[in-house]
Amino acid sequence: MYEGVVQDLVDELGRLPGIGPKSAQRIAFYLLDSDPVDVRRLAEVLIEVKEKVRFCATCGNVAEADTCRICADPRRDPAVLCVVEESKDVVAIERTREFRGRYHVLGGAISPIEGVGPDDLRIKELMQRLADGTITEIILATDPNLEGEATATYLTRMLKPLGLRVTRLASGLPVGGDLEYADEVTLGRAFEGRRAVDD
Repeated sequence: MYEGVVQDLVDELGRLPGIGPKSAQRIAFYLLDSDPVDVRRLAEVLIEVKEKVRFCATCGNVAEADTCRICADPRRDPAVLCVVEESKDVVAIERTREFRGRYHVLGGAISPIEGVGPDDLRIKELMQRLADGTITEIILATDPNLEGEATATYLTRMLKPLGLRVTRLASGLPVGGDLEYADEVTLGRAFEGRRAVDD
């Protein structure tokens, strides 16, 4: 559609998740109109991220050292482990300021359609972390979709025989939502997870 390097830029931007052809084109022209200093800074940050960022040897979260800041924090509760699919899930949970334990990032979810099985996830590393007996509770915080549910079910079957307390994040109606727009699964979960109203 465009000539040479401009089309290359649009094509590369279009490979990013959530960026369609129109968005890729819009971003490409934004970059063309931007100050060269800003574009250079963006390019340098992209290169620096690829050079410096790695995955924590303990939990699999993104880190700039061998161990991420959460695993290195002695104030975190070592007995409670929250299992998530991706590093971005750690960020979402940390924003709540409700969880004070540690994490384990699986690196995805079981998805037969996409050819992702249990062996493709960091489940073996999870089992190794449980070997010393420090962890007493596992919170399964996988996404509330088909893949996340399959992953949680698989992990529950593996973890229950170990005598650990295995819990799953509650799910249900979003704050500010309307009942008429809730799907059957969400509404069913809201009924299952109902709790007593305090006076």
